[in-house]
Amino acid sequence: MTSLSCYHCGEDVPEGEDLGIDINGIYQPMCCPGCRAIASLITGNGMASFYQQRTAYNEKPDSDVDDQLSDYGLYDDPALSEGFTTTDEFGTTEARILLGGITCAACTWLIEQATGQLDGVSSAVVNFDQSRLNIRFDAQQLPLGQLFSHIASLGYQPAPFYYSAQRAQLQEEQRKSLRQLAVAGLGMMQVGMFAIALHAGDLQGMAPQYQGLLRWVSLLVSGFVVLYSARPFFSAAWRHLRQGALVMDLPVALAIGLAWLASLWATVSGGGQVYFDSVVMFTFFLLLGRHLERRMRQRHNIGWFDAQSALPSAVWVKAGDAWQRIARVHLTDTSIVLVKAGEIIAIDGEIMSGNSAVQEHSFNGEHLPRTVAAGDRVYASTTNVDSALEVRNLGSYENTRLAALQRSVEMGQCEKPTLARLADRIASWFVAAILLLTTATALVWSQLAPDQAFWIALSVLVISCPCALALATPAALTSAASALRANGVIVRGESALEALPRCTHLLLDKTGTLTHGRLSLTRVEPSSAGAAQPVLAIAAALQRYSNHPVARAFDDIDALEGFSDVSYQVGAGLCGNRRGEHYRLGSIAYCSDLVTELPPAPDEPLYWIALCTQDSFLAWIGLDDQVRDEAQTLIDRARTAGITTHLLTGDSSAQGPAMAATLGIDAAYCGLRPEQKMAHVKKLQNDGATVVMVGDGLNDAPVLGLADVSFAVSGATDLARTQADFVIADGDLSCINMTWDKANHCRRVIGQNFAWALSYNTCAIPLAALGFVPPWAAALGMSLSSVLVVVNSLRLNKHASHRKLS
Repeated sequence: MTSLSCYHCGEDVPEGEDLGIDINGIYQPMCCPGCRAIASLITGNGMASFYQQRTAYNEKPDSDVDDQLSDYGLYDDPALSEGFTTTDEFGTTEARILLGGITCAACTWLIEQATGQLDGVSSAVVNFDQSRLNIRFDAQQLPLGQLFSHIASLGYQPAPFYYSAQRAQLQEEQRKSLRQLAVAGLGMMQVGMFAIALHAGDLQGMAPQYQGLLRWVSLLVSGFVVLYSARPFFSAAWRHLRQGALVMDLPVALAIGLAWLASLWATVSGGGQVYFDSVVMFTFFLLLGRHLERRMRQRHNIGWFDAQSALPSAVWVKAGDAWQRIARVHLTDTSIVLVKAGEIIAIDGEIMSGNSAVQEHSFNGEHLPRTVAAGDRVYASTTNVDSALEVRNLGSYENTRLAALQRSVEMGQCEKPTLARLADRIASWFVAAILLLTTATALVWSQLAPDQAFWIALSVLVISCPCALALATPAALTSAASALRANGVIVRGESALEALPRCTHLLLDKTGTLTHGRLSLTRVEPSSAGAAQPVLAIAAALQRYSNHPVARAFDDIDALEGFSDVSYQVGAGLCGNRRGEHYRLGSIAYCSDLVTELPPAPDEPLYWIALCTQDSFLAWIGLDDQVRDEAQTLIDRARTAGITTHLLTGDSSAQGPAMAATLGIDAAYCGLRPEQKMAHVKKLQNDGATVVMVGDGLNDAPVLGLADVSFAVSGATDLARTQADFVIADGDLSCINMTWDKANHCRRVIGQNFAWALSYNTCAIPLAALGFVPPWAAALGMSLSSVLVVVNSLRLNKHASHRKLS
C-alpha cells in the first residue's frame, strides 16, 4: 500500500491517522495536529492559494508549542527587544525580524497575509532579498513573543534582525558552499589519478587484484563526494519532484546517482566499466558555477548600507542652562540639540535659534546649501555649514526623512523587474524531454538487448545532461563581468548585462553625473574700468574666510594679501577691509545695500555673485558645475541607437533645461524628489519601456534600485553603490558606452552558446540512443560540450584593455 504524504510538510502520514482537512474542495491528508492547525489557519484566513504558489514544502512545526511560545516570550523583555524594535509616541511598535526558511515569493506573501490579519497589526512587509519582516503592531494587544511564535508556527524561523546577524547567516552559507567545493575538488584530483592508472592498466595490462584495489579506493572517495558535496543536487531535485516540478537538478542528480551506482555494481561484480572520475568531475564543475553565482548574490546583501549608521551616535542636548552629551536614541520630542558648524545633523528638527546654511545634497543632489533660520526645518544626514544651531527634535529616526528614503530604497529593491535567464525559460521542457527519451531508450533496448539497456540509457542520460545549457548564460555573463572589472566598471548585477541591449530609455541625473559635482569659475564680467585677474584675486582673498562650497572654486587662485575684519553673513556673502576700502562679495541683494545702482547680471544661466566696494561695482563672477567631456558622446550614442534620453534632477534652476538643450537630451524634468523620480521610472516601465538610470548620491539610490539597469558614477554614496548594477570606478561616462558594447557582445555569445548546446544534444542523443556511444564517451562528450561553452565565453575577455569602444 502506498503511503500518503502530508499536504503541508510532505512527510509520510502515519498509517491509520485521519487528520486531513478540506482545501479548495479537495480532501488533503495531514501527518500531525500541528500541520493540520497551520493548514486550517492558512485556509481559514482565505489564503489557500499559498499552496499553489509555493515552490517547496513547509517545515514541520514544533510539536511542543507551549515550550516554543515560552522561548519566544523572552523577547517581551524591553531590554532584549530594544535593539530591533522602536515605539512611536502613539504606542505603535515597529519590529525588524530576520526570517529563516524563505524560499520563494509565495513565502513572503504567506507571511505578510498571515501576520497582517493578526489583531493589533497595522502593516507587515517582507523584504525577500534581506529575508526581513518589517511589522508595525500594538505590543499591548499582541505581545512580541506571541508574534514570533505565530511566525514559527507557519514553518519559518524568526530571529531579531541585526545586520551583523544577517552577515553571519550569509557567511555561514558561503563557508558551507566552500567546504562542499573543496571536498569535490580534492576528490576529483584523487579519483582522477586512480582513473589514469586504471586506463593505463587497460592498455598495458594490470593484475586484477591491483585493478580491484584502485576501484574500491575510488568507490570510497567518490562515495563521500556524492554523499557530501553532491547532496544539494539530490535534495533540490527531490524537493521539486515531490511537487511535480522538473528542474535541471533532476537529470544532474540522476546522472550522478546512476553513474555512481553502476560503477558500484561494476566494482562489486568485478566486471564492466567504472565512471567514478566522471562523477566527481561533474560534481566539482557544477558546484563551482553555483558557488560563484551565490558569492555574487551574497556580496550584494553584505554590501547593504544602513543609512542610520552614518548619523552621529551621540549629540549635545540642552539640560537647563548647560549642555550634556547623550546617546541619540535617548532623545525625546522636547529635546533641544546643539548642532555645531561643520557637523552632520542627527535628527529631523525645527530650528529654535541660530542662522546658518545647510547642505542637503543627500536629498536633492545639489552642492549649494540652503539658508536656514529660526522656524525652518532641517533633516537628518544633512550638514550644518556655517554656524551653530539649536534644533528641537521632531521624533525618532523611523519618522525622519532619511528613514523614509531608505524605505523607498527597499521598495525599489522589491519592485525591481526580474530578468529571467534564457535557460530557465526552457529548462523544465528540456528536462522532461530528456527523461522521456531516456525512459523510451531503456524500454526499447530492454526488448532488443536487455544486458545493454541500462548502459545505453545511462549514456543517453549523461550525454543529454543540460550542463552546457546551464552554463551557456552564466559563463558568458561571468566572463563579460570580468572584462568590465578590468576596465574600471564594477559589475554588481550580472543579469543586468542581459537587459542593457534591450534598453529603450536612458535617464540621467545632473549634478555629479553629467557634471563633475563641484563649482568652478566659468566667466568673469568686470566693470568697464576693471580687469579679470585683480577681481579674482580680491574674491579669492575674501573666500579664504569661508567654508561655503562656493569658496572651493577659488582655491587655485592667488589671493590678494592685506585684508582684515573679514566676516561672513549667512546666506548673503562676505565683506572685508583693505587699505581703507570696504569690499563685499555675494548675492545681488547683499551687494545692492552697498552699491545702489548694481548692473543686471548677465543672461547666461550661471550661479552669479557680485563683487563691489562702497564706491563702485567691480565685477560679476559666474560659477558653474562643468559638464563632463564625455557626456556629449554618451548622448550622441544613445540618439544613434534610437534610445530616448531624459534628464532627472533635483535642481529646480534654469540650468537643467539649458544643459538638456545643449547636450540634445529629449526631455528635462527638474526639481524632482526621490519619490518623484521613482514614479517617473515606474510610469515608463508600465508603458513597456526598459529603463537605464545613471546617477550618484543618496537621493538617487531608490531610483537606481528600481530601474532595469543602473550605473553609479565615481563619488557615488555607499547606498547608491549598493543599488547600482554597475559602478564606474573613475567616473568616466565613456565606460557606459563600453559596457553597452560588451553587453551586446555578451548577448551574441549567449546565443552562440545556446545554439551549440542544443545542436550538440540534437546530434549526440540519437547516437547514444542507437548504442554507438558508451557511457565513458558520453561523459567525455558532455564535459567537452561544457568546456566549449566556457571557452567561447572567454572570448569576451578580449580587448579588455580598450577603455572606450565606438
